[in-house]
Amino acid sequence: MTDQNRVATLDESLADRLPAYSKALFEAKASKKLSFEAIAKELGRGEVAVAALFYGQAMASPEDIEKLSSLLGVHTDFLHASMGGFPDRGRAGPMPPVEPLIYRLYEVVQNYGYALKGVINEKFGDGIMSAIAFSSKVEKEVDNDGVTWVNITLRGKWLPYTRF
Repeated sequence: MTDQNRVATLDESLADRLPAYSKALFEAKASKKLSFEAIAKELGRGEVAVAALFYGQAMASPEDIEKLSSLLGVHTDFLHASMGGFPDRGRAGPMPPVEPLIYRLYEVVQNYGYALKGVINEKFGDGIMSAIAFSSKVEKEVDNDGVTWVNITLRGKWLPYTRF
């Protein structure tokens, strides 16, 4: 299967944890064979941000809703009514995660979290990386030996702790 034919669909075991609109968006996405990257180009957003909209983990602007409706053929009124509120973040899956790829990301933080924290603190001081003023991207890399690698960039605003 080529990269152009790969389209993420909704895992039905996850559906009851997601907002009602998620199923409609995923069904339309699958029927039109659109990737998150293709939808992101139409919305003028990053593909991870668009995927977060589908999973109910990000807030959609009225413009996002209009563009999704037009692109996917999902009724605008339904999307405005269901996507117009505030997202209920962090409830999409169990903790610790059981889906293997998500578990491996969790494992990276478990195994390297304190090492990353130490290096970040040395470079930036005492503080945290924002997950609100944040962006992310995923890239595919194939090295000289033909081995495929995943590159994940997490870009968060640095928030130093304040003295009080």
